[in-house]
Amino acid sequence: MQKYPQAYINYLIHFHAERDYFECHEVLEEYWKEHPGDLWASTYVGLIQVAVSLYHWRRHNYAGAEKMLRSALTQLKDTDLVQLGIEAEVFRTTLSRRLEILDNPDDRQYEDLDIPLADPQLEALCLEHCSENELTWRCPSDLSNTQLIHKHTLRDRAPVILERERSRQMKLLAKRDKG
Repeated sequence: MQKYPQAYINYLIHFHAERDYFECHEVLEEYWKEHPGDLWASTYVGLIQVAVSLYHWRRHNYAGAEKMLRSALTQLKDTDLVQLGIEAEVFRTTLSRRLEILDNPDDRQYEDLDIPLADPQLEALCLEHCSENELTWRCPSDLSNTQLIHKHTLRDRAPVILERERSRQMKLLAKRDKG
């Protein structure tokens, strides 16, 4: 049995090898929602918020980036980060420094961030996946890739809209059944 959920490993690969922060959000949020009682739930939320912060930052949405990063710092629990194979103190310090940069309008240039992994087996799993899929671990963001930078505005929203409508209909049915 694998020590970490595959969704978390996928998150790390999207984060470090593709710099696809939108996909980081998608994959870990789906897992988090499907596992509401997971012990690391708030830490997953914090990791999602880190990815969303970087996504916003790369798009020059500094207010969104700052808001998400501040929230992430409150969600991330050191004990959970350690259990997820992350160097908690180094990560938290890095995020705090990034927040200071965001607070300074003259110094907001986007820079990739790496999550400091403490578990060599976890990093080996990620590196193996990268090797198998011809990805480069800790590659820089391709800032010329419009699909990567503006993914949320360019993606097909039809499945999301259908799912929201299905959920709305289910709630209406549930209300009718109760009343």
